[in-house]
Amino acid sequence: MRIFWLAAFIVFAAGEAVTVGLVSVWFAVGALAALFATALGAGLWLQITVFLGVSALALALFKPLSSKFLKPKVSATNADRVIGSTALVTETIDNTQAQGQVKVNGQVWSARSAQDIVIPAGTDVRVLRIEGVKVMVETA
Repeated sequence: MRIFWLAAFIVFAAGEAVTVGLVSVWFAVGALAALFATALGAGLWLQITVFLGVSALALALFKPLSSKFLKPKVSATNADRVIGSTALVTETIDNTQAQGQVKVNGQVWSARSAQDIVIPAGTDVRVLRIEGVKVMVETA
């Protein structure tokens, strides 16, 4: 059984090395624990129990920690910060004429009305989304 648990450890460790996420490291730890149990003279059922128990324990203890550190941090870009903000119409927004500009957070954006209405200059609007280089707005 020593050869079996050593082979299992190598297979699980190699599988972990090939994958990007933590997929089989838990089973590699369990196989290593079962290998030690075999070296101490444990029977087959105890080896299997040690393998399953240590694998489950390793998964339960370290998966939440590993997920926390491996999860990519998403930071908002300047464009994302514009969505939901209030903007001031600086050039009348008219979708049929393909014109309109707003100033939001100190930046000037081309704008279109999400409601497909004309919005005069000087009106406060709310930015709904970004489509290309234009913001889609609605009256506030």
